[in-house]
Amino acid sequence: MPSHPLRVAVVCSSNQNRSMEAHNILSKRGFDVRSFGTGSHVKLPGPAPDKPNVYDFKTTYEQMYNDLVRKDKELYTQNGILHMLDRNKRIKSKPERFQNCKDKFDLVITCEERVYDQVLEDLNSREQETLQPVHVINVDIQDNHEEATLGAFLICELCQCIQHTDDMENEIDELLQEFEEKSNRPFLHTVCFY
Repeated sequence: MPSHPLRVAVVCSSNQNRSMEAHNILSKRGFDVRSFGTGSHVKLPGPAPDKPNVYDFKTTYEQMYNDLVRKDKELYTQNGILHMLDRNKRIKSKPERFQNCKDKFDLVITCEERVYDQVLEDLNSREQETLQPVHVINVDIQDNHEEATLGAFLICELCQCIQHTDDMENEIDELLQEFEEKSNRPFLHTVCFY
């Protein structure tokens, strides 16, 4: 079992729904966790599918919340976006972009294959210095509130199992296979090095 708590990063596209729900649950379970997005901008649903609300990653959750209240409080209350932003701002002040973080993690968990590819591309483009391994795992989670909650509990259970392994490097593949069968979801897994 690792002598320190697993350092975990949870990554989705905009660091809003899936990664933040997992961040919330993992932090309550005592994990050393951070969350990120990989997109070039933060996108939230708008009044129509082709009219999303787009923000810079420097925009705080509070600013997004206030902007949406000003635009259409009823719509964004009804679709759960204001509730989500309210939760987010209690966890941290603003979304963060994975590509701008130079911290090292033991485990990076992504919530969709496109994000997994972006994380791998970023990690593989960095200069390797310490050769410390980082396991990148993708768990496909639909971007809606219910799936984000279910996905967060699945991610938490996975992290707890990994935390309690005696030899993460040699046991992780078997563990992921068990989780695939149990959850009926495909998992992708790659090891990168810092």
